[in-house]
Amino acid sequence: MPTPVLISEVGPRDGLQSVKATMPTPHKRAWITALHAAGLREIEVGSFVPASLLPQMADVAEVVRHALTLPGLTVMALAPNLRGAEAAIAAGVHKVTLPVSASEAQSMANVRKTTAQMVDVMRQVVALRNAQAPQVRIEAGMSTAFGCTLQGAVAEDDVVRLAAALAEAGVDEIGLSDTTGMANPAQVRRLFNRVRAEIGERTGAAHLHNTRGLGLANCLAAFDVGVRTFDSSQGGLGGCPYAPGASGNVVTEDLVFMFEAMGVATGIDLEKLMAARAVLVAGLPGEPVYGMTPDAGLTRGFTYADGRRPADERLLAATGEHA
Repeated sequence: MPTPVLISEVGPRDGLQSVKATMPTPHKRAWITALHAAGLREIEVGSFVPASLLPQMADVAEVVRHALTLPGLTVMALAPNLRGAEAAIAAGVHKVTLPVSASEAQSMANVRKTTAQMVDVMRQVVALRNAQAPQVRIEAGMSTAFGCTLQGAVAEDDVVRLAAALAEAGVDEIGLSDTTGMANPAQVRRLFNRVRAEIGERTGAAHLHNTRGLGLANCLAAFDVGVRTFDSSQGGLGGCPYAPGASGNVVTEDLVFMFEAMGVATGIDLEKLMAARAVLVAGLPGEPVYGMTPDAGLTRGFTYADGRRPADERLLAATGEHA
């Protein structure tokens, strides 16, 4: 069996910050609990940003407290700067992710700092972590690594140089993000190979969008060149409020189905994942959610990578298959 993959659920952060409605805190807690029950073992539960900028994240510390009670869960949060990282570490998260854009234009729009300034911020965050909470992992999410709607093309050489600078700054993981949904499978293979050749095992997650329908194809391309951690969002919620045209994270339900059908273990139960989707819908009434697998159901004869069969055979009978 191929090496299992880790699905990192980013919906409670990336998804919720991208919709106008604010999910009530009790619904957030219930949704994260349901995701954990489905087998998700890494969840980005929110972002430590001023409530004046993202009121959807005003309750992030409370949400973190709840998530920390769930056994075996890596609790992750985004922080745009040193102050946010201080708050995230104080709240007890296991991993802090900071966005560092490969595009100067998007970096200024998103965090009001140049890329070089963000590398300096990462050094400060790593120093803070080393002094106060050495057990916390620091991840750089390199946004717009595959192109930017503000700047246009992003040179691959710039991405590789930035990855090297972030590794030198002491970051534990450096993921590549298709923030604007501009990537294609050949580009994904090439860039992950180049980054891995430069920084080795610090090469982190693939955060890919389905803006132009290539999300799963790009995930498979990343898998083919050794990536084993994938960010996704239940219902395909998400995007970036500071990247015009960005929409549509890869749908967690579809990503899990693809890997399990391939025989690649995710540790996630699709039936329980569908139950978590119902909790999401209840917490954001009227908000569109996406996904082909939830609409079609599981294929007849579906078997998980570990040999299990779905407990509820009705999911197999109501596959939505057409003559």
